Amino acid sequence: MPDQPHVSRRRVLLNSYLGLGGLALGDLLAAEAAQPLAPKPQHLPGKAKSCIFLFMEGGVSQMDTFEYKPALVKYAGQQMPKADRTVGEIATFSAAPNRVIPPVAKFKQYGQTGRWVSDLLPGIGSVADDLAFVHGVKVDNNNHGPAVYHTLTGNMFPGSASVGAWVTYGLGSENRDLPGFIVMGDRRGAAIGGASVWGNGYLPAAYQGTLFRNGTTPIVDLNPKLSLAEQRRELDLLRWMNESHAASRQNTGELEARIAAYELAFRMQSKAPELVDLSKESEATRDLYGLNDEVTEPFGRQCLLARRMVERGVRFVKLLHGAGGDRWDDHGAISERIPVHCREVDRPVAGLLKDLKSRGLLDSTLVVWASEMGRTPFDNNLTTDKPGRDHNQYGLVVWMAGGGIKPGATFGDTDDFSVRAAAEEVPVRDIHATILRAMGLDQNRLTYLSAGRYKKLTDIGGRVISEILS
Repeated sequence: MPDQPHVSRRRVLLNSYLGLGGLALGDLLAAEAAQPLAPKPQHLPGKAKSCIFLFMEGGVSQMDTFEYKPALVKYAGQQMPKADRTVGEIATFSAAPNRVIPPVAKFKQYGQTGRWVSDLLPGIGSVADDLAFVHGVKVDNNNHGPAVYHTLTGNMFPGSASVGAWVTYGLGSENRDLPGFIVMGDRRGAAIGGASVWGNGYLPAAYQGTLFRNGTTPIVDLNPKLSLAEQRRELDLLRWMNESHAASRQNTGELEARIAAYELAFRMQSKAPELVDLSKESEATRDLYGLNDEVTEPFGRQCLLARRMVERGVRFVKLLHGAGGDRWDDHGAISERIPVHCREVDRPVAGLLKDLKSRGLLDSTLVVWASEMGRTPFDNNLTTDKPGRDHNQYGLVVWMAGGGIKPGATFGDTDDFSVRAAAEEVPVRDIHATILRAMGLDQNRLTYLSAGRYKKLTDIGGRVISEILS
């Protein structure tokens, strides 16, 4: 038998330290896979612990809500002067025969900041000093589908992870008995893009949003016929079968997420009924959110549930308003349509902000208002007596409030006709970078390796708008 080469203890350790590290890493990864929503530390100091994202689907008209433009009154009914520095549809629309539409309602200044807000939104105007506005936000497409994807996932095409999925991936959740990312849709229909606008994309499936229904029963089948003990035995068997199946396979993220979802659903049976039961809320609180008004009740219910969710440690809540023919997509009859949209959301949103503040929750809750685009100041249809506004990818207004946001701050501005940014435009990735920073997340550290590339929400990188951060 040939002599075996002598191997020193030093050589053994030198050759095996990576293996030992690999074992440790494997243990850590296994723990993360078992509890993907366990709380994780922030990258940077951030005041916001939860986020409520208010998404107004269809393209909110900025010059009828938050941008006071006297030029629209001066040029009402006339051809708008040529818009500079525009391309694509906006350049074509603005050069074609058109007529300027004046604001649907008057504007008034609110608070110590003197913030101009339309008379259509007196409730939001009453809390204007708590808000920070960003004007002239640009998305990369002038059509609803791609613009919705861009605003909510950072990419114009389906398949990317939503903002809520990224935040939950970065921070986990503070409540293991409820989903970390909850979505509440409009009762009147599905969102543009469907579930992919709150999906996990290439992130593990555990980080996708969980859709709650709008109405008095947001979650179905909370009270099954089987006893908890019988359900527990069934889940234990199902878990054993799933884990046995996964043990001999790779890329089992979806299966592991399904196992976790079953376990979460079991735990929710004890916590969710109390969460969605609003009967113990005071009459004053119900009135604050507009629950006693049939117009404001649907979105008021969503806003009140959102407060209850962040109160219980849910990390990210997305509220969707507008569906089907009731979206904020007011190509015609805007003077009739937008007052209805505004009335549906004004009281509930103002109530949410006031309620969070009175309970000491606003300091730790980031509230974001956004849409997928703005609107044009003109209408190209010169024959109708009920004009409306077209799409404008350059004119989005976003406001934020709460954790990490400087009350009363403003960043950016638009030209006299609210067509586009007066100076440097604000790409929507800057909004995403700012949301992450307020939540204590570094956009460059919040990455995920997919298809050989480290993906991130802001793609090529966004500018954190420090001017609106406290």
